[in-house]
Amino acid sequence: MSVDCIEKLTSRQSIRRFTSESIPDSIIDDIVRIGISAPSGGNRQPWRIIIVTNKNLRNQLADAAFNQEFLAVAPVVFVVCVVPEESAERYKERGRNLYALQDTAALTLNILYGAHLHGYGACWIGSFNEDTVSKTLNIPSDMRPVAMIPVGKIDGKLPPARPRKKPSEIVVKEQFE
Repeated sequence: MSVDCIEKLTSRQSIRRFTSESIPDSIIDDIVRIGISAPSGGNRQPWRIIIVTNKNLRNQLADAAFNQEFLAVAPVVFVVCVVPEESAERYKERGRNLYALQDTAALTLNILYGAHLHGYGACWIGSFNEDTVSKTLNIPSDMRPVAMIPVGKIDGKLPPARPRKKPSEIVVKEQFE
């Protein structure tokens, strides 16, 4: 793997300062394409992506996210939803309660990388009132919103990278004899 690729992937960070400059539809489509290339258990793909560009709806989403106002500033918010029963059809309770959420987490990360690779900032938002988001976006009852990802041009300079634990602090190597 090229050093450039590794540097690009490891330089992704959460961005919470956006300009209101719009994002071309072709870039949004490409971010979705990158997102849905994520793996999913049994290739069930139990996800839906709601793309929110309407300013009024973005304001409501910011309110639902406990006043995280940067959600309203970003020109696009990707709302990742899970359809648990699509995993449960094959994997029963484990599919419903675990695999479906793992699958949407993989999709969410890919959307973050897609935005970053195109030079846009993004942030994974999990702190929000699920019922309010569902009502705001008329999400069907068989779906749950699990993440919101505001995406936009970064306003100002990148913030300093946040510290990460060293691999030696988190990796456990088992040895078998």
